[in-house]
Amino acid sequence: MSSEWLRKRFAKAAGRGDPPQEDPQQQPSPAPYRRPKFLRGGGGGGGAAPGGRERRPVCALSRERPLLQWSTGYAETINAEKSEFNEDQATCCQISIRKREYGKEEDQEWLILCSTEYLTGYYWALFDGHGGPEASIMASNYLHYCIKQKLEDVVEGITEVSPPMHLNGQCVCQSDPQFVEEKQIHQEDVVIAALENAFQECDEVIGQEMEITNQSGGCTALAVLYLQGKLYVANAGDSRALLVRKETFVPLSTEFTPETERQRIQHLAFIYPKLLADEFTRYEFPRRLKGDDVGQKVLYRDYSMEGWGYKTVVKDDLKYPLIHGHGKQARLLGTLAVSRGLGDHQLKVLETDIEVKPFLSCIPKVEVFDFTKQHIKEDDVLIMATDGLWDVMSNEDVAQIVRNFLQNNTTDPYRFSELAKCLVQKARGKKDGYYWTMDSNMPASYDDISVFAIPLYNKDEH
Repeated sequence: MSSEWLRKRFAKAAGRGDPPQEDPQQQPSPAPYRRPKFLRGGGGGGGAAPGGRERRPVCALSRERPLLQWSTGYAETINAEKSEFNEDQATCCQISIRKREYGKEEDQEWLILCSTEYLTGYYWALFDGHGGPEASIMASNYLHYCIKQKLEDVVEGITEVSPPMHLNGQCVCQSDPQFVEEKQIHQEDVVIAALENAFQECDEVIGQEMEITNQSGGCTALAVLYLQGKLYVANAGDSRALLVRKETFVPLSTEFTPETERQRIQHLAFIYPKLLADEFTRYEFPRRLKGDDVGQKVLYRDYSMEGWGYKTVVKDDLKYPLIHGHGKQARLLGTLAVSRGLGDHQLKVLETDIEVKPFLSCIPKVEVFDFTKQHIKEDDVLIMATDGLWDVMSNEDVAQIVRNFLQNNTTDPYRFSELAKCLVQKARGKKDGYYWTMDSNMPASYDDISVFAIPLYNKDEH
């Protein structure tokens, strides 16, 4: 299946057709700005209304509309003067995975083999845009479609087929049973690869769309798929998924920043030094070096090092560091605060021709939570949130808020929507003069904040 065909399907899904045939040179228009579809009609503006960021209203699900799958709660608020629009996006839907096969390659038709046989997956995703909302809108329109296609490509590996070849009671592959057994390959390995491939495909199509519509920007992506009794949490960026239980909490995602991925980034620069265009040094130093440091011994790290060694400074070491700053101020090539995400194909280091994309991976890290091996209780809940929440709240803070809220709200059918709203309100804080502060008088989040609260108990009843 060609990426051009996929791009056209995406354009239609985004509400934008192909350019008129009578004027093939006409530039396609970008997808319009919007908020998540499930917020419409329920106070879900959350956009760029005049004075909106002065108040920063919290937008949540309307009680006049049906509950989301699994009674999921959602809430969001826009940033405080950071950008004109809310650059976060969210998607929540079911994914039907059918047994299919390709038709004629030239017309890319799909034939349904068993129209009544399919798997149902449940999907939630958050996208945090930077450089504008365009990439996050595209990803929210398209990533679940990519996941569906990639799962259908390998449906034989995640369902039992006839004649079946079983491994630990599950069919994985008929053609290479010995390899499957030797490598201990399971169904979840096939699903993980499908998610990884889907992120890559989505990234490719976003790049094509951005080029065609003359746009730029990127986004982080955090996606959760429930399939066959397991939660697959795929993260590319710095959003976070946290499982909160009565007496504990379990992080279900790994955040990717220039600091956490230092060795991967440095190794890439070592293999392909031309990517740095002789403007950056791949070494890490405790501080930005100056001319007076030449000839001095300083601490340093390279891609092969977990510890710190000593290096005699030479002139080349005075170049701008590949990764500069610490914590939330760390930047990749002085440009991006994240090291994985979608889009950013056109992004270059300021006033140079150095591309950032080669260092920005679109491959997610996938964590698996197996329901069959856990005793899920009534108030077990998965919290998904963009970094606007985690900038000002720790895992412990969020877990405590969740437990207290659910303990005090046991009968409201919309309680998980109210929980999401509560988390957003606490992280946003209140306007105090020129500043936003939390109840503890600590600085509140100035970023866009989006939160899903997903109850895990009685999931099969929804």
